[in-house]
Amino acid sequence: MRIHVQDISLETQKEMEISDVTHDVEKIVGGSAIRNGLVNLWIPHATAALAVNEHDLDLWDDILSTLRKLVPVEADYRHNAKYGWTPREQNAHAHILNCMIKPNAVIPLRDGRMQLGTWQSILFIELDGPRSRSIHVQIVGE
Repeated sequence: MRIHVQDISLETQKEMEISDVTHDVEKIVGGSAIRNGLVNLWIPHATAALAVNEHDLDLWDDILSTLRKLVPVEADYRHNAKYGWTPREQNAHAHILNCMIKPNAVIPLRDGRMQLGTWQSILFIELDGPRSRSIHVQIVGE
C-alpha cells in the first residue's frame, strides 16, 4: 500500500461561496501513481466545509441561500457575544454550518479515476471568508 499526500491552497473572495476543486484534486490523483484506493480530503478549518454535489452556479446560489436561512449570519449567538470585541470572530453561523456539512470527503479511486457520478463535483464551501484556506489530499492505495 502506498500513500501520497499533497495540499491545495485556496484564497476565497466572499463571506460565503462555493468553489469547485475537482480538477485540482484530479491533478494530484494523476501525479500520485496510485490507481486503486481512496482519496481522502480534509480541511483544517472550523468555518468551511466540503461537499460532493453538482457543478451548477444556480444550485450553488440555492445552497448558500438555504444555508443562510437555516443558520442566519445575524443571530443571537453566545460565541459572537463572547468575542464581541473582534469583528473577525462574529462567525458562530459558520461553525454551526461546518458541523452540519462536515470538513471531509472520501472518494473511491479505481483505475486511476475518482468514482464521481456524472453530475458530481468536489465542492469547497467557504462559510466565513474571505480567507486563505487549504485542503489536505491523502491518497491511499495501490
